[in-house]
Amino acid sequence: MIGMDEIIQTTNSFLIEEFEADENLITPGANLKEVLDLDSLDYIDLVVALESNFHFKVQPGDFAPLVTFQDFYNYIQDQISKKEAA
Repeated sequence: MIGMDEIIQTTNSFLIEEFEADENLITPGANLKEVLDLDSLDYIDLVVALESNFHFKVQPGDFAPLVTFQDFYNYIQDQISKKEAA
């Protein structure tokens, strides 16, 4: 199973590389949408990045309840756990 540290490291890495996010602003309590300044096309890119890095399918509406980076990390961990339990 992938641990939370690996999830955070992998996620932050592709956010910095692919979305040009400022790594100093990526903290667990920071607002995901404000820091990343995502538009609708960026969300598609984010879905693709998640699916390719963590190998699970993102469902429409999954991002709606995610506010902070910690919410985002927890979502990824939950999806990986569900996939591994299946």
